[in-house]
Amino acid sequence: MPTRLIRLDDAPVVAQLLRDNREFLAPWEPVRPEPFFTDGGQQEVIRASLEEHEQGLTLPHVIVDDSDRIIGRIALSRISRGPFQSCSLGYWVSAADNGRGVATAAVHDVLRVAFEELGLHRVEAGTLRHNVRSQRVLEHNGFIHFGVAPAYIQIAGTWQDHLLFQVLTDVPD
Repeated sequence: MPTRLIRLDDAPVVAQLLRDNREFLAPWEPVRPEPFFTDGGQQEVIRASLEEHEQGLTLPHVIVDDSDRIIGRIALSRISRGPFQSCSLGYWVSAADNGRGVATAAVHDVLRVAFEELGLHRVEAGTLRHNVRSQRVLEHNGFIHFGVAPAYIQIAGTWQDHLLFQVLTDVPD
């Protein structure tokens, strides 16, 4: 399985991975405070994610390789129930493991959980306009482009447009 639920004891490994990939991830991520890259900072991030997971609001996973080595993160967030049955998807993979199909497999795995285990109807994801590689990952997993959100998220210190994608568990006739 290419993903698994994150654990508190993953914090040192995730923190090291973030430090090692800081420059690689910087163009695609919000500007993070220095504590974010520390073991303690990641322990707090993971603790908060696991608390939200217990409340049914998020599914925080790590992406692992065949030897169970952590190589990235993937999460379903803002899980909404009731008539919406929807969530948002976010992920990243280390530079060394990029371009090998890992993200595509991880997204596939998490979509299975979203639709089969959580019973969600819709998963949404956004990418920067120029993040073609991430757009391909989404398209390989059945996502369709449905819009543009101007100045959607502050990435790399600048409010940036995002292309919006979604995939549905079933499409009504």
